[in-house]
Amino acid sequence: MKVLGIMGSPRVGGNSDVLLDDALSGAEKAGAAVEKIILDRMKIFGCKDCKKCNETGLCILKDDMPEIHKKIVEADAIIHSVPVYFWAMTAQMKAYLDRWHALFDAEWKWQKQYYPRMKNKGIGLITVCGDANVHTADPIVHSFKTTAEFTNLRWLGAVMASANDKGDILKDEKARKNAFELGEKAAGAR
Repeated sequence: MKVLGIMGSPRVGGNSDVLLDDALSGAEKAGAAVEKIILDRMKIFGCKDCKKCNETGLCILKDDMPEIHKKIVEADAIIHSVPVYFWAMTAQMKAYLDRWHALFDAEWKWQKQYYPRMKNKGIGLITVCGDANVHTADPIVHSFKTTAEFTNLRWLGAVMASANDKGDILKDEKARKNAFELGEKAAGAR
């Protein structure tokens, strides 16, 4: 069992990062191997919608995303963590998610070479917003949940938290517990 963590915040050590680490700790405690990718440290271009990947399943853009695609395919579950920036996901996370396009054919079905490994893969989400109303992140949840439904991935759920300044989330025991439990669920322990 392998759980991949995708950190979409440019603020390493920030609230989204802390919760992702909690989730990965839960997965690891449940027996999974874990890996974390920090998108802000990667070179990821936006999708050009050139459609060249429709036939091959390989993106022609020369950046780090093809290597991330391999890690997505190899993982049994993926937990994404991203803060709310202007009522949406960060640019780093959006560029990454748009580049999932290469995993599909022209009819929006999984590429044949990916389908066996993508079938029933777990996908979960952690969001953090500066607003006291965690539902400010609903558009992000909608994006990931709809992606899961559209692709027949197994939706693991979303942990939504409110925190503003770096480190504020350390005081939110409930959010940290929920993130840990999301990791356990990703590893199949819940």
